[in-house]
Amino acid sequence: MSTLPTSSAASRRQLLRAGGAAAVVAAGGLLASRAWSQPRKLTFAWNANAFCLSPVVVAQERGFFEKNGLQVELVNYTGSTDQLLESLATAKADAAVGMIHRWLKPLEAGFDVKIVGGSHGGCVRLVGSKDAGVTQLAHLKGKTIGVSDIASPGKNFFSILLKKNGIDADRDVQWRQYPADLLDVAVNKGEIQAIADGDPTLYLIEKRNAGKYTELATNLSGEYKDKVCCIVGARGELVRKDKPTVAALVRSIVQASDYVADNPNESAKLFAKYSPKVPVEDLQALLGTLTHRHHPTGRSLRDEVEFYARDFRSVGVLKGSTDPKRLADHVAYDVLA
Repeated sequence: MSTLPTSSAASRRQLLRAGGAAAVVAAGGLLASRAWSQPRKLTFAWNANAFCLSPVVVAQERGFFEKNGLQVELVNYTGSTDQLLESLATAKADAAVGMIHRWLKPLEAGFDVKIVGGSHGGCVRLVGSKDAGVTQLAHLKGKTIGVSDIASPGKNFFSILLKKNGIDADRDVQWRQYPADLLDVAVNKGEIQAIADGDPTLYLIEKRNAGKYTELATNLSGEYKDKVCCIVGARGELVRKDKPTVAALVRSIVQASDYVADNPNESAKLFAKYSPKVPVEDLQALLGTLTHRHHPTGRSLRDEVEFYARDFRSVGVLKGSTDPKRLADHVAYDVLA
């Protein structure tokens, strides 16, 4: 698998950028709390079933929204990504959090939504069935991969990763859709030989089928180890007319993400009431697999958007005529500048 070389000088630059961003976030939050005599109200859409969005719960429960001068109403949104982005574009919600793997295609189509922040990396994994002899990526040629959604982040991302490893995701493998809780049943029936999905689905499948699966890759593999997964978006009109409020939201999620990184056990307990089917100890283990320290903003976020846009164009998720740089310049917005 190809990786991107990183020099010590580049690493130092990254550390300096990270330190500078942290200072901006901390100082900005202090200023926001002092500048507004009344909290700014925001409607924030999220999926309460997604454990990886624990920073949203933490921001609400631990007062990060309030400290940044916000009064946030959380809306549990379980519709499609297109519907979510349409709700933002039409002002039915002010902001939302979701996966970059799902957002870029509808944003390419023109939804008036801006990507303004990041929360963490991780979320998507690819596992192979040992009984089917699928224990490395090369073994997937001629095999069928199960997904819970044929347009899922798993299919989009691993189509790219397979291509980078010499496997054509359209000709060399097949993709088959099943309800998430039946994916391992399909493996046991021999209908599929691998699964591309997120946690806690895969975590629970592996737990009840101990020793039957091998992790082939994740969206933190190789050159993706320092890439964002879940991002924060806001309706375009709000970004243009009230950037300070959106900046306060971004600061809140960044601060809450750092809290999750530092306190995964406490964060799991806070999130447990939203995910009663998953034991707290499992949530604690799962949070440890994500990179909540990686939450790019500003130029770093814009560069990652362009990186993903190039990848998605290469496998046909985005149109061949789409310019990744122009798309990134259009949809990514630096509210902390």
